[in-house]
Amino acid sequence: MFGLSKLFSGKPAEKEPLLDALAAYRSSAFAIGIEAQWVKEITINTDKSFKVKLELPFAGKGELAQIEEFVSNKLSTSVSIDAEVSLPNQCCFKQIKQIVLVASGKGGVGKSTTAVNLASALEQEGAKVGILDADIYGPSIPLLLGLQGAEPKTLDNKNLLPFEAHNLKAQSIGFLVPSDDATVWRGPMASGALNQLMNETDWGELDYLIVDMPPGTGDIQLTMSQKVPASGAVIITTPQDLALADAQKGIAMFNKVNIPVLGLIENMSYFLCGHCGEPNHVFGKDGAVKLAHRHGVPVLANIPLAIEIRESSEQGQVISRDNAASISATYKNAARVLASSLHYQQTQNSSVEILITED
Repeated sequence: MFGLSKLFSGKPAEKEPLLDALAAYRSSAFAIGIEAQWVKEITINTDKSFKVKLELPFAGKGELAQIEEFVSNKLSTSVSIDAEVSLPNQCCFKQIKQIVLVASGKGGVGKSTTAVNLASALEQEGAKVGILDADIYGPSIPLLLGLQGAEPKTLDNKNLLPFEAHNLKAQSIGFLVPSDDATVWRGPMASGALNQLMNETDWGELDYLIVDMPPGTGDIQLTMSQKVPASGAVIITTPQDLALADAQKGIAMFNKVNIPVLGLIENMSYFLCGHCGEPNHVFGKDGAVKLAHRHGVPVLANIPLAIEIRESSEQGQVISRDNAASISATYKNAARVLASSLHYQQTQNSSVEILITED
């Protein structure tokens, strides 16, 4: 990496405070600040304000406004920041750079809804994202994305084309089996079906593929975890003791197959009273926090029990895309922390050059 004196020859005093301010920024996603190698271009305007172009190695564009405010206050001048997301060019499967398994120890905890909203949030943070519905016995991604009745297509009679909705690429066994038919398959057949969906779909280039896993921790889930080259896993739970006990089993399963658990998301965490506005912890409190502390992983989000989530899901809409909904910001923050966790887990430093221009 070029030294700062070489990059900033001429007016180093004007640039170094900016880099220092960027490096000092902290949040859940940007745990060690904005690194110098992410800065691609600096423009100094005639009024001594700055225009900065970043290249982020993980999905995190949604935090630019906070970064701008922090750096502007730090320097007492206006700082405008733009960014592109460009993950390191290392793919774990075909042209897919990161694969994240979204799992739960039991059904009924909102796993699929969370998977869809997490995938959409990553896309809104600047990434190319796909979602694979690996819940062979209860595929719900077609419903959640408003794609019921869509028929599979292929260009070469070999590979399936993924479906596209809400800027996401999607594939599901639900597109291949009639929705009113039961999928009565034994474990090896179900695992084989997932393998086909994964390998015979033309995903193209993706930064992240979210895999909605079947609930539980049996043979099928274990086989799928071993076959999918995953970068990490997210566990979905509710605050109930029963759900937490099953979530613990999910963590144990991923530990056995050496897949890092990137964090927990607590669904139905609380209910906001329509009269007083106070949170009501219907199913218990702080269950995910205690489990996360036990395993040294973060709680990525606490999702409330909200009618808006249910209504959006049933209409094939994705509530994380609705900026007017307060829950949208929660999903996006979870997506940023997830993406940054993957980056810091696999980070590799490389030499880059910062382009500096004068207005």
